[in-house]
Amino acid sequence: MKKQIILIAIAAIFSINAVSAQGGRQRQTPEERTKATMEKLVPLNLDTDIKSKTEVIFTDFYKAQQEAMEEMRSSGNFDREAMSAKRKELTDARDKKLKEIFTEAQMKQWKDEIEPSLRPQRGGGPGQGGGGK
Repeated sequence: MKKQIILIAIAAIFSINAVSAQGGRQRQTPEERTKATMEKLVPLNLDTDIKSKTEVIFTDFYKAQQEAMEEMRSSGNFDREAMSAKRKELTDARDKKLKEIFTEAQMKQWKDEIEPSLRPQRGGGPGQGGGGK
């Protein structure tokens, strides 16, 4: 009887572990990403008009980024360099639009503090992209 209980407990632990490992992180929609970005822009003290223009810029940016990714995936030929170039092109266009509505100080704060915090963080463990030396 004890052996059966121990085996059931071990099986349950493995099952729970397997399910949680598959969970992963869901991709955010462009709207969710825009909302998260707008929350990080609070220190810029944007007025209502600038805030709404900024929201449109980020929504358009994230939608274009998502479309480019889907296009690459559906073509079956996912080229990292091409995606990187497309991402840079979209980012440059976004920053050009932001430069038109942000003050110099706001733009500097965006580039130096806020934008880096939006980049996906890589894990530091083995096989997580953070590799050790």
